[in-house]
Amino acid sequence: MKYERIQVGTFVERPNRFIAYVDIAGQQEIVHVKNTGRCKELLIPGTTVYVQESDNPNRKTKWDLIGVKKEKHIINMDSQIPNVVVKEWIEAGNLFSHPSLIKPETTYGQSRFDIYVEEGERKAFIEVKGVTLEENGVVRFPDAPTERGVKHVEELCRAVQDGYETYIIFVIQMEKVSYFMPNEKTHQAFADALRRAKKAGVHILAYDCKVKKDSISLNREVPVILEQQQMKEIVDPIVSWYRINKRQLPWRENVSAYRVWVSEIMLQQTRVEAVKPFYDRFLTALPTVKDLAEAEEDKLLKLWEGLGYYNRVRNMQKAAVQIMENFGGEFPRTYEEILSLTGIGNYTAGAISSFAYGIPRPAVDGNVLRVISRIIASEEDIMKQTVRTKIEYMLAGVIPEECASDFNQGLIELGALICTPKGMAKCEKCPVNIYCQARKENKVEELPIKSKAKERRIEKRTIVVFRDGENIAIRKRKDSGLLAGLYEFPNEMGHFTEEEVVSYSKKIGLQPLQIKKLGKAKHIFSHVEWHMIGYVIRVDELEKSCEKEMLFIHPKEIQKEYPIPSAFEFYTSQVNIKLGIEKGDVTK
Repeated sequence: MKYERIQVGTFVERPNRFIAYVDIAGQQEIVHVKNTGRCKELLIPGTTVYVQESDNPNRKTKWDLIGVKKEKHIINMDSQIPNVVVKEWIEAGNLFSHPSLIKPETTYGQSRFDIYVEEGERKAFIEVKGVTLEENGVVRFPDAPTERGVKHVEELCRAVQDGYETYIIFVIQMEKVSYFMPNEKTHQAFADALRRAKKAGVHILAYDCKVKKDSISLNREVPVILEQQQMKEIVDPIVSWYRINKRQLPWRENVSAYRVWVSEIMLQQTRVEAVKPFYDRFLTALPTVKDLAEAEEDKLLKLWEGLGYYNRVRNMQKAAVQIMENFGGEFPRTYEEILSLTGIGNYTAGAISSFAYGIPRPAVDGNVLRVISRIIASEEDIMKQTVRTKIEYMLAGVIPEECASDFNQGLIELGALICTPKGMAKCEKCPVNIYCQARKENKVEELPIKSKAKERRIEKRTIVVFRDGENIAIRKRKDSGLLAGLYEFPNEMGHFTEEEVVSYSKKIGLQPLQIKKLGKAKHIFSHVEWHMIGYVIRVDELEKSCEKEMLFIHPKEIQKEYPIPSAFEFYTSQVNIKLGIEKGDVTK
């Protein structure tokens, strides 16, 4: 939406809901206020405002108040514009691909809804609400009681029963907000009506806007949080339950940011029980950030051997170097500084800051997504970033400052031990089962909703273990890509017959003396599966004749010094090289 004839002025006062006095070019003018809400937090004397000059010479008031500047941003205050903005957005192909009818102000029952849309057999009513009330990134509606708003919400619920699609779209008339919530202090009935509407099948959406002094357009979807009171009720039971039932884990002893960090990175994609020996081994070898920053790569990768996803530990070392260079070797103590480190996202930053420092920031992992989705009976896809962000904001509003660590860890522990994946949940033992909406609706086994990942690419590979006496051939992988910088047995794409593997051996300068099949193995990475067959081939004078760049090492030395990924675990077991066991993406 583009405005014309916009002027800048200075707000003076607002004697009533409908007019304001504004200084425009040194002259105090009467300005019509389109937004009849309270807007006390915006219309402060001395504030810069934006007004539109009327093109109607017969109007009593020459000007309309369009926007107000708050800090560095402009907030649009034109209450007539949200409908126009949504209509333009729909016409551009949003919400409906090819609508055949877009009609404003359409009557249904006892209400007139802002927009009616048809597309094929789809028929939809859309109610639009403009939002200007914001505090610390949180926007709320309404800023004054709205009985008419409650009536519209209830009418939309009836329209759902009659087969219509229905939407409430909150148009946030500003940029860069965190999330939307109903203003329960101002009008509890409206908040309750929204919750009932969501349960009835009304789509409740919120979007912020790109706002300039002379234009406004819909921008990005903003999380809508309707369950704040429900979240508050689960805090004390979860904290109490955790303090009694928490597992004794090594990273919960002698808690420090470094120890928490190491555990959290290891626990990504790996089971708790599998992590324990690796955790002890790692901290014994690298007890401080400085030790991690200065570790040689082969030593670092050898310590990580068996955990898989080796970029995790490479990023840890990069972050350790950042800590040494930017924070004087001391682990940073604020959420924002922790989040700035390489390889650390919202979850890990929240875990470290709350577990180690008691900072009330959410730590939302897969366990927490599952727990909260069931408590609020959410049918949103937890694989979407917007859903994760919404849950982070929901929890941020209720984390108790005095026991942030116990609350966050309690949610994670609840997901690990009680609110487990489908078919395994122990609802009768759950400390918050009386608040769980999924249990009330008998939907525990259906939730959370999780979209399927893309199918992994399958690669066939032939693994060759060359032996010359006691020594075995290994080679180092490239410094980039899958398993970068690690050591492996020679291998090639495809499944070779015995004749083909003999030919391959001769091609690289080795003369086979004896060949033996080693059997089949499979290893699953994030986006690819290796389906492997293997051979062990005894050759003569291995090191002297080989034309490929390989190392010829005794198995005991390989075990001690050279990191071999557990993708080759089946074949290392055939030649007495001991490795850890890599785990997949499972519950902690």
